[in-house]
Amino acid sequence: MSPKPESVPRPRAGAREWIGLAVLTMPVLLLSIDLTALHLALPHLAADLAPSSTQQLWILDIYGFMTAGLLITMGTLGDRIGRRRLLLAGAVAFGAASVAAAYSTSAEMLIVTRALLGVGGATLMPSTLALISNMFHDARQRGLAIGVWGSCFAVGGAIGPVVSGLMLEWFWWGSVFLLNVPVMAVLLVAGPFLLPEFRDRRAGRLDVLSVLLSLAAILPLVYALKTGTRDGWQPSVAGALLAGTACGVLFARRQRRLPHPLMDLALFRHRVFGVGLGSTLSGQLVQAAFILLFAQYLQLAQGLSPLQAGLWMMPFAAVNVVGSMGAPLLAARIGPGRTIALGLVVMAIGLSLFVRAQDTLETGLAPAVTGAMLISIGVGPLLVLVLDLIIGVAPKEKSGSASSLSETFSEVGMALGVATGGALAGAVYRSAVADDLPGGTPEPVAEAARDSLARAMAAVERLPAGQAQEVLQAAREAFGTGLTVAGCAGIVIVLVLAVLAWVFLGPRSAPGRADAEARCEDRCVEGSTVS
Repeated sequence: MSPKPESVPRPRAGAREWIGLAVLTMPVLLLSIDLTALHLALPHLAADLAPSSTQQLWILDIYGFMTAGLLITMGTLGDRIGRRRLLLAGAVAFGAASVAAAYSTSAEMLIVTRALLGVGGATLMPSTLALISNMFHDARQRGLAIGVWGSCFAVGGAIGPVVSGLMLEWFWWGSVFLLNVPVMAVLLVAGPFLLPEFRDRRAGRLDVLSVLLSLAAILPLVYALKTGTRDGWQPSVAGALLAGTACGVLFARRQRRLPHPLMDLALFRHRVFGVGLGSTLSGQLVQAAFILLFAQYLQLAQGLSPLQAGLWMMPFAAVNVVGSMGAPLLAARIGPGRTIALGLVVMAIGLSLFVRAQDTLETGLAPAVTGAMLISIGVGPLLVLVLDLIIGVAPKEKSGSASSLSETFSEVGMALGVATGGALAGAVYRSAVADDLPGGTPEPVAEAARDSLARAMAAVERLPAGQAQEVLQAAREAFGTGLTVAGCAGIVIVLVLAVLAWVFLGPRSAPGRADAEARCEDRCVEGSTVS
């Protein structure tokens, strides 16, 4: 009598797999750095290439747009042609595009090369996660490996501006892109020896129409969220939202009819998959909104320079490693659902401290920074363990698709967080400041104050000291009210997520991969592992 799938021991990873993990985390760290590194370099390249204001926005945003839009396609493509093959091809493309971007001679050329970097980034992200699932079969080791992966992504985003600043101290703006080249070279040399190959031999051809529909659904959505937050919710933004939604509906309908869909919607029948992706989106929404508001708090409410604010935000990123790395260890003792729920409660406590810091802006930075650190620790288990659960319940031949779906939901959650967090805090600010401005405030100053705290601070410079202080005090109190309301909304969201995690992501709701493969044995076909 053959043993049950759950009784079959899972092979444990050895030195080769852990060294391979180190190789896989290098592009993840680099991709995360690239998301933020260009912000400090923008004034330097603007002086050299003289881009228009619209071109500057495209230079910053096109990388994220292309990465988000192609994640689903590249994740599924890796399942079809081989994940290591796609990873190495992406490394070549990313390295070549980095050199082209570094030596761009016009704004148009830089926009194109940044778009190509986004295409390369979309091949790298899901491939690294899918390969981790192939290299680490033991649940505890896989959870720790994904924790390392998540920590590298978080740290990269935090040190991006710092790395960029150091490079700009000594070199020209293009040096920021040349950082990518040696890392891609190491990946190309070490990858064939350390990373296994895996593909679904029964997968059909890639459906081009599905690829186009996925792009037509995701790109307008991300564009609308980012543009609406920055420039206001104009008719063009609403049109982009409607177009993206319509294409998303057409995409889903087509996937149901295809024998080999680009996105296997059957994965959503498992409640861990659906609840996990929804939790990832919501958790990233709260975190992204907080990062935006925390940066504004440091610069506008506390009057710090951008560099000072960046340094005060470093602890937020540093302690994320604690949450991400510690989550798998705690989950092994009390279960993933309870660990995620506990982390979300810690996150709610952190948000509460941040809200309390708005009661008076004279309390200093300690409460807000402490709250930020608790938020960062608390969100780590959600992002790491949900990702592990999603990969764990997906059949092996679908792990690339599952990984790309998780990252797509994460990207959309971040875009939603920036949009909703900024919009909610701004709406509350404008309502509160309109009622609190002192009588006799000149209309130009009042109009500026009703728009934002930043404009209020600039406008009061034309007023007498006493009147300027009164206007500024009203604007700062209204700003604090906006942050308080947004923070309270975040507390409600994370507490609801904590309940969902406790109920739906517990051990009984999250079978291991052995169970998932047993149910899908007739569809699972392993590729070869290349030594």
